[in-house]
Amino acid sequence: MLDALSIVLFRPKFSENVGAAARACANMGVSRLILVDPPAFDLDRARPMATSKGGLLLDTLEIVPTLSEAVAGATVVYGTTARLGGWRTGVITPEQAAPEACRALADGGKVAVVFGPEDAGLSNRETQLCSRLVNIPTAGEATSLNLAQAVLLLCYEIFKAAHAKGDADGRAAGPTPSRAATHAEREALFAALRRTLLDIDFIKPDNPDYWMLPVRRFIERVGLKRQEFNLLMGVCRQIDWAVGRGGRKDGPR
Repeated sequence: MLDALSIVLFRPKFSENVGAAARACANMGVSRLILVDPPAFDLDRARPMATSKGGLLLDTLEIVPTLSEAVAGATVVYGTTARLGGWRTGVITPEQAAPEACRALADGGKVAVVFGPEDAGLSNRETQLCSRLVNIPTAGEATSLNLAQAVLLLCYEIFKAAHAKGDADGRAAGPTPSRAATHAEREALFAALRRTLLDIDFIKPDNPDYWMLPVRRFIERVGLKRQEFNLLMGVCRQIDWAVGRGGRKDGPR
């Protein structure tokens, strides 16, 4: 089951941290590591921190230019954050995220966990691409964790939840009658909803991305299926048609 789990490192600054993160993934049976636009990745500097098992992940890691590309095939995307408040609502802990992730994996979906740069973390723009936000609780004001430590904690919680469900062999049982909508499909839906809600003045044009946040969080929380994606896209198309017809001189009154 954990074969469908991806660890995504967005613009990691230090190659040594990438190597240590690869070791953490190998410790927990996670075999897919993706780097997004790393500014100065050096495999030779990463390898000593990865040890032999983590080195296998370094040999197969993927490097992509954008976060959207890294998570496009995922059905659920978890973004990690140390900062709370403002746009960062509905934040959960790794212990809460792990059973959700395992349910998505058991249903045949793909899960991505995204970690931001060591110095700044994920920006508001990047967290908008995430289904849920995860915060690792810490003591007092010491909220900053080493990148590899954070990767290990998230992977451990998912590994533990998978084994608690009896899924240690890594495979989901039974048919999957309705797959979850992928990240790319959900982003297409959000874009369609944004246009439609602006057209009918449900949200205001001054800051539409902010007003779309509750809509995004609601849809991510319910676990959208492909049939539901098709339904909502059809609703948007029908509203767009109705709005367009209503604005024509020969349209119905």
